[in-house]
Amino acid sequence: MKKYLILLFSFLLLACGKAKNSDIPIVNLILDTDMGPDYDDVGAMTLMYALADSGQVNILATLSSNKDEQAIPCIEVINEYFERSNIPVGAPKNIAPSLTTWHKESKWTDYLPSHFKHKTHKTSDAPDAVQVYRQILSQQQDTSVTICTIGFFSNLKYLLESQPDQYSPLNGTELVRQKVKLLVSMAGEFPTGRGEFNIKCDAPAAKKVVETWPSRIIFSGFEIGKDILTGKEVAQMSIKNSPIKDAYQMSLSQDNPEGRNSWDQTAVLVAIKGYKPYFKIKLGTIQINDTTGTNQWIDDTAGKHAYLIKEMPEPEIAAIIENYMKHQPLKK
Repeated sequence: MKKYLILLFSFLLLACGKAKNSDIPIVNLILDTDMGPDYDDVGAMTLMYALADSGQVNILATLSSNKDEQAIPCIEVINEYFERSNIPVGAPKNIAPSLTTWHKESKWTDYLPSHFKHKTHKTSDAPDAVQVYRQILSQQQDTSVTICTIGFFSNLKYLLESQPDQYSPLNGTELVRQKVKLLVSMAGEFPTGRGEFNIKCDAPAAKKVVETWPSRIIFSGFEIGKDILTGKEVAQMSIKNSPIKDAYQMSLSQDNPEGRNSWDQTAVLVAIKGYKPYFKIKLGTIQINDTTGTNQWIDDTAGKHAYLIKEMPEPEIAAIIENYMKHQPLKK
């Protein structure tokens, strides 16, 4: 165990050292989350901010694919906590899922906005996510943006269908083709899925996106995060007035005190750090049934899609993710 901890510590130091190397390109990231039904989104945003504070990622926007009225306030609570209140937010204005947490007692989605600072009163008050996408993408260099979706595909569908506007003369598909180099998605189950949550909640949007998205898509499937449990150490931190600790402490006590599945964290980790050495990938094409939300996979070395396969042992990946999730704002 001692040897393992030394190796893990050395790995994390190396990662942080690389962050300060000017030869390593900074990832320009847009995060699209369904904040609310589950709290792995909270852990995923914390991981993102840990890597942002070490100089590895430039966060362009934090958008909600969930229309629940607490989604944007919860996103803003985390943005504010990490001293990034200026990061744009946005939410769907068209048809999209609206889901809250399943917890019946001590709902963290109610607690965070009522106890921590945020600007937007409710999700429906936020700007249109598609307009935020278009404005931000139009300002970026070509093929320079990574999008990470850890929720529904609704916003991405509407982005692809969007028309020229004051931000760009390009339609949505053309704008994505010009500006986006990679889409990383927590969605599906591989090689065959029976209706994974993020796909099933808006299966027509998922089908539209996977069939027409211009760039490569890397999928972190249900099976990847299922057995990577994190959050126990976060819930036990001694720090006070932390929305991250509070969300996990409140929720794990109602679920599994040993940790929550790290579905969203794995996708954000790969979007920023790349899939190596944590995972390897299988190339091919995903097919989605827009009625049932089931997915199938066709192997193809020339395919534009890829799904993750675990390379590191699960406890090692969990320890790395947990360490990032314990990150605190630099001023605290």
